[in-house]
Amino acid sequence: MSFIMNSKILKLLILTGIIVLGFKLLPLKQKQQLTKKLNQTISKTESLPLIDTNAIRSKAEQALKFCKQKQLNQNICILIDMSIHSGLKRFFVWSFEKDSLLNSFLVSHGCGESAWGQDFTKENVVFSNAFESHSTSKGRYKIGERGVSSWGVKTKYLMHGLDSSNSNASKRFIVFHSWEAVSNEEVYPSGTAEGWGCPAISNENFKTIDQIIQKEEKALLMWIY
Repeated sequence: MSFIMNSKILKLLILTGIIVLGFKLLPLKQKQQLTKKLNQTISKTESLPLIDTNAIRSKAEQALKFCKQKQLNQNICILIDMSIHSGLKRFFVWSFEKDSLLNSFLVSHGCGESAWGQDFTKENVVFSNAFESHSTSKGRYKIGERGVSSWGVKTKYLMHGLDSSNSNASKRFIVFHSWEAVSNEEVYPSGTAEGWGCPAISNENFKTIDQIIQKEEKALLMWIY
């Protein structure tokens, strides 16, 4: 079981402890309401899929080989598994040094022909490298220069596509940035708001990864797959 899922269970245990502590002092109606809420919380927690760390590690092994070939950062990489429901954490910060997952976040994808800011393709991402497609492009990216953004915390990173599937990324103005519409925590079964193809994470989570990126001397690999 991953550390992330353990954190969820810890929160649930704390909630359970608080309820049990004052349970005997409450009127019957409030006891019933709290019991119902606890059951709903347990049901929701049990329904969340576990993060498959082995699958991420396998992808990270491939990523490390690529980073060595292209002289990219060999300490850390970012892996984004778009096969995962957008309401679940699928943005993974992987440490090559520790051979482990450092962080995981929610991340948006492109809305394509669907409405901007909604979650109509939360289970079925449409990919494209075409201009004006408003879609996410699969492939490996070099995270480039840090600059000023119009979104979120007003910071962005340029993204340079390294595969034929994302070769137009720079010309399409695909960048890595934050967005208020993206939650800090999982929103499943709802999905994450969809933009125009940029991988965007929450403001708070972006601050975390921004500090990591700034400390690294070599450019990081971001692999969207």
